[in-house]
Amino acid sequence: MTAVVQKLLKSFDQLTDSEQLELASEILKRVTHLDFPPLSNEDLVLTAEGLFLELDKQESAHE
Repeated sequence: MTAVVQKLLKSFDQLTDSEQLELASEILKRVTHLDFPPLSNEDLVLTAEGLFLELDKQESAHE
């Protein structure tokens, strides 16, 4: 990941929930025409694992 992308993600994380939703919606509208290569099973598993770990972290913070 480039430094520019990392900076954008850090800025995104500092937005309110409604701002994050608004930005995500706009980004999705702009990338629908891109031709993404299919994800491998390994990519899907790694992504799911990352999501579940993040959810566990968030749930632990709220206990």
